[in-house]
Amino acid sequence: MTREVTHVTHAEADCRPATSWQKVAAAFHAWRTRRQEHAPPTSDTGSPAPEQVPGANTLWRMRTTVQEEPGSLAALCSALAGQHVDILSLQTHPLAEGTVDEFLLRGPDGLPASAITTAVESAGGADTWIERADAHDLVDAPTRVLGLAARTALDSAELPLALRQLLGRCTIRSLPAPAGDGGTPGSLAVEGALDDTVMRLRAPEGGVIIVERPYLPFTPTEFARARALVELDARLGPRLPHGRDVFTLAEGSDITVRRADTRDLEAARAMHERCSPRTLKLRYHGPVGDADRYLNHLLSPRYGRTLAVQTASGRIVGLGHLLWDGDETEIALLVEDAWQRRGVGAELLSRLVALAVEARCSSVYAVTQASNTGMVAAMRGLGLPLDYQVEEGTLVITARLGEAVAARAGELGSASAP
Repeated sequence: MTREVTHVTHAEADCRPATSWQKVAAAFHAWRTRRQEHAPPTSDTGSPAPEQVPGANTLWRMRTTVQEEPGSLAALCSALAGQHVDILSLQTHPLAEGTVDEFLLRGPDGLPASAITTAVESAGGADTWIERADAHDLVDAPTRVLGLAARTALDSAELPLALRQLLGRCTIRSLPAPAGDGGTPGSLAVEGALDDTVMRLRAPEGGVIIVERPYLPFTPTEFARARALVELDARLGPRLPHGRDVFTLAEGSDITVRRADTRDLEAARAMHERCSPRTLKLRYHGPVGDADRYLNHLLSPRYGRTLAVQTASGRIVGLGHLLWDGDETEIALLVEDAWQRRGVGAELLSRLVALAVEARCSSVYAVTQASNTGMVAAMRGLGLPLDYQVEEGTLVITARLGEAVAARAGELGSASAP
């Protein structure tokens, strides 16, 4: 069984004003569809094998279901040893019948996944799943879970990322509670619900968090870990890192960059009212008739991170958003007219890229209009490899993040996560 690729998604479509997004959403969907058609087929477990290097090894993550009986694990170990595969770690996920054993393996370079799967199934393993692993998988499970819990405790925006790193590539959706209902729909039990490849958890702010992983069923152990992270988030309530960074623009003005969330809704709405129709049209690809609902979505830590630029008087004059969308995280900017072309957008963009690198995103993309020369210039100013796609006047610019970007992001220090 090979790994299917899915993506973390934003809130359902009704969280955005349909009148502003219909055309751009259709164009963007067409772009992503064509882009995915050029991706490797899901049956591939990796890129073409490089030239053999004597003594080289490959890391694998593998799951298989075994009967709970004496000698079953020993038989699996013997089968793996016969393929010269070392077991680096083992986790067990008890089921009602049998046990799911999760291995981190190190095998000879060039040994195909099919050979390992065949050996395991001949030793009694069933429903075997395998994929390439990397150095991040060498961290043992308790250490990884404690690290994710610490990140979640410091920042509300970390919960979706923590769930994804805990459960692997999956789709995460947040559904709000019904209008007039302060809590979760009554059909969902307090402890949530697990149904094979779908997990439903009570959202801390009301509503439901739905996690889907079609390529691999969730185990009760994974469900318990995910529920514990969500419960931790709920107990701690809304929170953001308290740091902020003051920097000086080229003209000499000092402004502050800090993290923002839904508690900044009134100040963000006031900034919208000061922006010209042209500025709002370039940002939202059309007139914005429902700014409250739109801003609620953008400022929510459930869907990403927001940076706010404010003056010495406390007035917000710029907003930058990093919206979780799998490895191709969306980036968006809005700068008040009077503060445009003064370096505010470029500063916001560089800090959002630093946050994306910190979150281990492989790329960021901006959806804008081809006429938005300011956004195009800001993206070019990053000095990163860029891809451009144009669909019916909608421009999608994708910046690829790599090791050089990570090193540069580290230079921002605490400023990258104010």
